[in-house]
Amino acid sequence: MANDRPVRVRIAPSPTGDPHVGTAYIALFNYAFAKSTGGKFILRIEDTDQTRARSDSERMIYDALRWVGLSWDEGPDVGGPYGPYRQSERSQHYKDAASKLLDAGKAYRCFCTEDRLAKLRIQQQAEKATLGYDRHCRDLDPAESRNRAAQGEACVVRLKVPVSGPIDFQDQLRGVVSRDAKEIDDQVLLKSDGLPTYHLANVVDDHMMQITHVIRAEEWISSTQKHVLLYEAFGWEQPQWFHMPLLRNTDKSKISKRKHPVSINYYRDSGILPQALLNFLGTMGWSFGGDREKFTLAEMISVFDWKRMSLGGPVFDLAKLTWLNEQYIHELTTEQLADALIDWRFNKEFLLKLLPLAHKRIKRLDDFIGVTEFFFTGDLDYAAVTTHFAIPDVAPKEVAKAVLELVEKYEAREGWEAKTLDEVTQAWVTALGWKTKHAFMLLRVAVTGRTTSPGLFETMGVLGKEITRRRLRKAAEVIAKLPAPAAAPAPATKSP
Repeated sequence: MANDRPVRVRIAPSPTGDPHVGTAYIALFNYAFAKSTGGKFILRIEDTDQTRARSDSERMIYDALRWVGLSWDEGPDVGGPYGPYRQSERSQHYKDAASKLLDAGKAYRCFCTEDRLAKLRIQQQAEKATLGYDRHCRDLDPAESRNRAAQGEACVVRLKVPVSGPIDFQDQLRGVVSRDAKEIDDQVLLKSDGLPTYHLANVVDDHMMQITHVIRAEEWISSTQKHVLLYEAFGWEQPQWFHMPLLRNTDKSKISKRKHPVSINYYRDSGILPQALLNFLGTMGWSFGGDREKFTLAEMISVFDWKRMSLGGPVFDLAKLTWLNEQYIHELTTEQLADALIDWRFNKEFLLKLLPLAHKRIKRLDDFIGVTEFFFTGDLDYAAVTTHFAIPDVAPKEVAKAVLELVEKYEAREGWEAKTLDEVTQAWVTALGWKTKHAFMLLRVAVTGRTTSPGLFETMGVLGKEITRRRLRKAAEVIAKLPAPAAAPAPATKSP
């Protein structure tokens, strides 16, 4: 499989949120492997979920990967011989592929309604049966199927999955991985709106873009048998499969935004050097050799070998990242450090965002430092201001829970402008039934560490999404540990 072809690898992020460090991690290993073999590294945008896809998210993916030091040979913004590289622009390819499987009898149209499928699921749950589609439409006469579709009846296209028997694939890091076909549904390939599911689009695109090696996170192992079945149904040569170990928190749980910042933008905004972050990601499950932990991208490429990969869950340790970042900072010349600081925060673009908030608050230029200090720091010390986290008659744990809910509401909205933040926050306060003055003071202290500051939402806008959300989460941790306020003493009663 894919042994004699020039190496072509890809990453295919979905533009549905902030660029994840996991994307950079997988991209790094795809890139290092491609460059170590003289191959090509491709960026593809998987935006078939149009209800969640966001144009600003796609732009952030480009910016974040380039900031960290990775570039691509082909992609939506640079072109290439196998474009378009954005799935939303490739719909006809998926329809043609689904038609090919229908014509070959490898797939079928399913006319089951959402109501029938919901009732089926309830019945299966009641009977404690395996959940999944019951293949109700699998044996429909093809002519009847075509006629019903031609008359406009809603349907999806499903793959005819073998009803039993092992489905195997060779993982280049893990060996043979096997799964019984009876555990796999007749998966949907084309939805009723004509858009492909992830599985169909992924396989069609990888084939058409001549991807030779699929290097992705281990969470996709359970999908690989579905992809193997599709390659077999089409009669296409499979790529080689590599499933990388997931990044882990220190407690070995899967890295998540609730325990660590996971957006690449957070690390950029908090002062981590891009070369340090890339180096750090290169140590996640991979060994340079010996005890060496500090190395450049070029050095990693020069010795790259999959035999250096360990499948134990690599720990995403922020203390280690900070240590590594320190090593890089200390190696900078004074002029290089000045350039790094200017690129980070002391550039004209950032100052022009900040100055309108500080302008009327300073009498001398040196006042600027004190007024804006919290814009240039990471996590805040709340020890002296915890009394301002209190909401009358609300237990601290409930306050903390509400703050985390607000973070989720911010994440669900596109954009990070003061107007949007104001709207979301006002709705949150109203739903809680809190007084605005108490809620806004809590947020002001959480975001700035102070009881007075420039406009709250303007401040959040300039701080940026990642720093703001990180501070709100850290504040929630502090609030949750605060003691509940003592109950007011009962009024004294007079003796009869």
